[in-house]
Amino acid sequence: MEASLTIAEVAQRTGLTAHTLRYYERIGLIAAVPRAPGGQRRYASADMDWLAFLLRLRETGMPIQGMLAFAGLRSQGDASAAERCKMLEQHLAEVQARAEALQQSMQALALKIAHYRAIESRAKKRPSLSGTAPEGKTSNDEHTSKPEPQRRQPALRARTGQTAGNRR
Repeated sequence: MEASLTIAEVAQRTGLTAHTLRYYERIGLIAAVPRAPGGQRRYASADMDWLAFLLRLRETGMPIQGMLAFAGLRSQGDASAAERCKMLEQHLAEVQARAEALQQSMQALALKIAHYRAIESRAKKRPSLSGTAPEGKTSNDEHTSKPEPQRRQPALRARTGQTAGNRR
């Protein structure tokens, strides 16, 4: 890697905007970036490593306040290693819980997809005269369809508004 990168180069490599990089510096998420003689920010390799770690924290759902707390501890050096470790262990546990929940959701989706493919396969094997499923249904999905409620329609008398059970 080059000795230093401009903000535009860092933005291109990280996917962050120049505005976001300046914001991160302003709020203290990244240390003040050294400047070239013309005042242009020049990011070093260590800055890129820290940004890569911040992006990992962001990707895993750590809120910016959590990242700021971690950055504050980091600025204290080795004295805060135990606190940083505990913070990352807690965050990892949260990420693992979310990953497990996503895994369960993915399995449910895969089962539903397999169910619909089985319906499609059965429908292709038996020819249909009308091209629709029986009883006007769009599928035989017993997992999501509900039986039609029995409707009792009263026998109406023409123009009188009387029903069969309401005769005089």
